[in-house]
Amino acid sequence: MTTAEDHILRMRSITKTFPGVKALSDVTLQVRRGEIHGICGENGAGKSTLMKVLSGVYPDSSFEGDIAFDGEQVHFNSISDSEDRGIVIIHQELALVPHLSIAENIFLGNEQGAAGFVDWHRTNAAAAELLAEVGLDENPVTPVGRLGVGKQQLVEIAKALSKNVKLLILDEPTAALNDDDSAHLLGLIRNLRETGVTCIIISHKLGEIASISDAVTVIRDGTTIETMRTEEEPDQQTLTARIIRGMVGREMGSMYPDRDVEIGEEVFRLIDWRVGHPEQRDRTVVDGASLHVRAGEVVGIAGLMGAGRTELAMSVFGRSYGRYISGTVEMHGKPVTIRGVSDAIDHGIAYVSEDRKTFGLNLIDDIRRNISAASLTKLATGGWVNANEEIAVAQEYRDSLNIKAPSVLSTVGQLSGGNQQKVVLSKWLYTEPELLILDEPTRGVDVGAKQEIYTIINRLAADGKAILVISSELPEVLGVCDRVYALSSGRITGETAAADATQEGLMELMTKETD
Repeated sequence: MTTAEDHILRMRSITKTFPGVKALSDVTLQVRRGEIHGICGENGAGKSTLMKVLSGVYPDSSFEGDIAFDGEQVHFNSISDSEDRGIVIIHQELALVPHLSIAENIFLGNEQGAAGFVDWHRTNAAAAELLAEVGLDENPVTPVGRLGVGKQQLVEIAKALSKNVKLLILDEPTAALNDDDSAHLLGLIRNLRETGVTCIIISHKLGEIASISDAVTVIRDGTTIETMRTEEEPDQQTLTARIIRGMVGREMGSMYPDRDVEIGEEVFRLIDWRVGHPEQRDRTVVDGASLHVRAGEVVGIAGLMGAGRTELAMSVFGRSYGRYISGTVEMHGKPVTIRGVSDAIDHGIAYVSEDRKTFGLNLIDDIRRNISAASLTKLATGGWVNANEEIAVAQEYRDSLNIKAPSVLSTVGQLSGGNQQKVVLSKWLYTEPELLILDEPTRGVDVGAKQEIYTIINRLAADGKAILVISSELPEVLGVCDRVYALSSGRITGETAAADATQEGLMELMTKETD
């Protein structure tokens, strides 16, 4: 039987609310001293929010509940507060300065010296000791930007060790690593456990979680579902199945409107598509992906964060992401060359970004100009845009997509999330695409707006559009799509008819570790 002293961390009744959204609701987390504790959940479940509460990113006054660490009640109002107590978090997007040396990064903000001067001999010598501790054979004066992402992860851990870490939190630590680097990092985490460092790992790679964790907590929709001890499960496969059931245990309900599927000829095909990371030249983000979509068909791409879903979509849409390596795009069975966004539009491809406020809309402009932005040549004569026709087009989409606004001259930034999403859809529909790629089409919109967007998708399919839907919500993928591709670590790991698919089956494919 465990006691309070056995637990290095106790988070009780944590509730965190953002305007209109309850991100965490009465969450409880208990972590034993010296263990590796996995945290699993779908995208948006609240995992990262909970860790930001713990690490002081969200100050003590911004949430309800209490935190006890190392036997004492704690109140963190900044990251420095939590680090002073020995809690260090390593985010998925590494916080390293590429032009500074390894040693400079390790001691950034914790410079080694006196009287305002850095002691470089002391700095580099201390960095060398930490690098040896994490198994990284690099000169401390090497710029971090010259290292691969696996070695950069080790620099982050060395940086954490320099702060006398007691609890190390790793958010998707192996998401961007190859098998060798992942194995090395997991081995290091096991070694840290042996030295008394407690670790919390957030990961979508359930095989890794099952193999390395002493306990696993599942969070779903901002609520703690259960915590399971790995030694109590007969094997890793049983544990993984139990984690999956906890992660996806939701009913779809009846919010997905029915539609009659009439599938036509193939419109779009992607063949052996490979895309490199824009900065890390040794990293392939999309690796040999092949898929196709037919007229009137809604095809889903299901994948967890870091799987390469958005990178795949953006690279197809005019190479808007990454370094093109190889592969073929076909429209109606014929290869096409797409070197930029204008080429993609000319070939009948449209892309609705997951980040509508950054990539989809001009928030300080009106509905009219946002809708016409991608198709001004259709409204222009002699270089002049016909303002009356522009208003008429905007009004037509306002009516057909039920955009709730006083007029088409209303500023887009003042609209609700659902209505902003309809404006983005209108903009790309006005380009008259044959393939419409929808990246997280219902992210950040309410239930009523979701149902309206699902109805619009059905209507577009009925009009013969080929539609590719990327979504983090498995019920949504199964509810709106005819076929589904699963993506893991940049590779297609499976294809199934939506009618034959289950959330558990998709999750297994989405967490499959590729060779």
